[in-house]
Amino acid sequence: MKIKKAHTLLAGFCALSLAHSAPVQLIFDTDMGNDVDDALALAMVHSLQSLGECKLLAVTTNKDNPYSPLLVDVINTFYGRGDIPIGAVKNSGVTPEDGRFAKQVCERVDGDGNFIYARTHKTGDVFPEASALLRKTLAQAEDNSVVFIVIGFSTNMARLLASPPDDISPLDGKALLAKKGKFVSIMAANFSPKKTLEYNVQKDPPSAEAFYRDCPIPMVFSSYEIGESVPYPWSSIQKDYKWAKDNPVVESYKLYEKGPHDRPTWDLCSVLYAVRPERADYYSLSKPGTVALTDARGHTAFKPSADGKHRLMQMSAAQKRQTLKALVELSSRPRDKTPVQK
Repeated sequence: MKIKKAHTLLAGFCALSLAHSAPVQLIFDTDMGNDVDDALALAMVHSLQSLGECKLLAVTTNKDNPYSPLLVDVINTFYGRGDIPIGAVKNSGVTPEDGRFAKQVCERVDGDGNFIYARTHKTGDVFPEASALLRKTLAQAEDNSVVFIVIGFSTNMARLLASPPDDISPLDGKALLAKKGKFVSIMAANFSPKKTLEYNVQKDPPSAEAFYRDCPIPMVFSSYEIGESVPYPWSSIQKDYKWAKDNPVVESYKLYEKGPHDRPTWDLCSVLYAVRPERADYYSLSKPGTVALTDARGHTAFKPSADGKHRLMQMSAAQKRQTLKALVELSSRPRDKTPVQK
C-alpha cells in the first residue's frame, strides 16, 4: 500500500510539470496591505490572465483589516476586472492595523474629492466571509481544476478545511478541496540554516500547522530565502510603469518604503509557479516530503519522504536571472500590451 501511495503522489507532482492546455483556474489568498509584494503579485496574475494563461476565480484576504479587500478591489478594477469575487477574513485578529499603504491608496482623492482609483465596491461595503467564498468557488469548479496561491497567513485555508457540509456543498472542506483542488503554491516558511521565523507562519501558527497537516492536495513552498534572493529592482518601478499616470501598485510600492529600494519577490515567485509550473528554466523542486511546525512560535522543518505531499522550490543562479526577468515583465506589463515572449 505504501509503495502504491508513493507512486500516486509522485505521479501527482509530475503532473504539475506538464504544460497547461487551458487557462489555469486560480484562487488568490493574500494578506494584502502588509508587504507590497502582494500588490505586485496580483498585478502579475492580471497580466497572466490577459495573456490567456490563467483565470482568476476569486480573491480572499487573510489580513483582518477593511482596507485589505478594498485594495484588492481597487487593483482588480484598475485592470478591468472589478467583477472578480472578493472574500475577507472575519474575526481573526491577525494584523488588524492599517499598514503603510492600503488605506492611503484607497482613500487618495483629487482636488474635487473624487477617488483617484476607481473601485467596484464602495468604502464600507461588507465583503463575504472568506472561507464561505472559497467553498462556493470550489463547489462551482470542475474537479481537480483549482490552483491556490496562498501568500499570507493560513487562516482562511485552515477554516476552509474545518468547514462542515452546508447548503453550498454536501462535502466538508477537506473533501471539497480534495475533489476540486489541483495544488497549492504557497509563500511560507524559512528553511535557511539560520532557522529564522517566517512572518506568514509566525502570525498564525495554529492555522499553518492545521493547513500543512490536513491539506489533501500537493503543496509547493516558495520559502523566505527564495524570494529574498530575487529582489525586485527599484529601477523597474521607475521606468517600466509609465504607461499609467496613476497606478495603485506603483503607489503602494513607493508608500511601503521610501525609494530607492529593491523589495524581495516572495509572493511573485508563488504566482509564477502556480501558472507556469513546467518552467525548468525558472526553478526546480526538491524531492517529496512534509513541512511541519516544530514549535508553537512557528519554526518549520522539511522532512523528505516518498509519500510526502510537499515540495520546496529551489533556484540556481541561472534560474534566478530568468525568474527575475519574468517577474519584472509580468508585473509591469501594460494592460493593453500585446503578449510578451514567455
